[in-house]
Amino acid sequence: MTIRVPLAQRRDDSYDILIGRGLFADLPALLRRHCPAHAYALVTDSHVEPLHAAPLTARLRGAGLSVEVLGFPAGERHKTRDTWAAISDRMLAAHLGRDCAVIALGGGVVGDVAGFVAATYLRGVPYVQVPTTLLAMIDASIGGKTGVDTSAGKNLIGAFHQPRLVVADLDALDTLPPAHVAAGMAEAVKHGAIADAAYFAFLDAEREPIRRRDAPTLERVVARSVEIKAQVVAGDEREAGRRAVLNFGHTIGHAVEAVSRFEMLHGEAIAVGMAHEARLAERLGIAEPGTAARIAGTLAGYGLSLELPGGAGAAGTNALLDAMRQDKKARGGAIRFALPTRVGAMQGGETQGWTVAANEAVVREILDAH
Repeated sequence: MTIRVPLAQRRDDSYDILIGRGLFADLPALLRRHCPAHAYALVTDSHVEPLHAAPLTARLRGAGLSVEVLGFPAGERHKTRDTWAAISDRMLAAHLGRDCAVIALGGGVVGDVAGFVAATYLRGVPYVQVPTTLLAMIDASIGGKTGVDTSAGKNLIGAFHQPRLVVADLDALDTLPPAHVAAGMAEAVKHGAIADAAYFAFLDAEREPIRRRDAPTLERVVARSVEIKAQVVAGDEREAGRRAVLNFGHTIGHAVEAVSRFEMLHGEAIAVGMAHEARLAERLGIAEPGTAARIAGTLAGYGLSLELPGGAGAAGTNALLDAMRQDKKARGGAIRFALPTRVGAMQGGETQGWTVAANEAVVREILDAH
């Protein structure tokens, strides 16, 4: 299956997302067709490298391609400027020139770091996303957002740099731990909540087949989520408008990640964020009554905890609010949220904007309630 991302602002940067099984076997030919290069820097992490990087590198080299494997320790805590610098320095030491390209092999952290390396190395080289997690396949690998975290917050240093191709081989999901499947499903639920009520209902009804990784059902999840994400980013490459709806759950979710010191998976934190932001939407009179309960029920059905980290009482709430003030979506000192009006539809529009500023007292009320 091929889904096109037809970028409205820069048509020459439009690209394909390939979804299927056995696609790793086709990667040498796909690279030559979509991203030809004199040499490739394959960026991966310590979890993915023994599972996929070694056999894939052997296949690429066997096809006559020059590949330099650049690994780094797995985990969000290593999505830093130090990791970006180390990979860039290793590419320079390997004498990779402007005729090289980057392959991002792994989950969302690998994709973000490798994409940022590609965006900045020698002022920019092409790259290909080869996601190996459900979350990366349906969300992180699409849209060209790259970057690293800092002590001040998540994804505060980065660039927009579109891949030449995204290759989502569903066979890679066979090695994914159950917690990572659940984390990916949080983003799938988000896609239904922001854009497609029928898809949301499908995700709610098909929880058991999805959790046991029924192949046709899981492929349908990946395909529909990719379609939704691609449609949103195609018309708003640099998040100047509607693309902001993809941040539902992310204002609180990113704060949850920070307060948990990135012990939680991204999707786990976003599940917590969506549950609380949906309640905020009802509290502000934006969402229909019952919206928050539906979203929370579906997330919980995938085994996702919706509890806030950081300890009970004012200390935990203060830590979350401090983190939210550092969020990229904050404007004029106000914390902003992308909020649903009901399952399948989001507040906002091109004239009134796609995010809402919420009084901190109301946000604190929502956080303190659970």
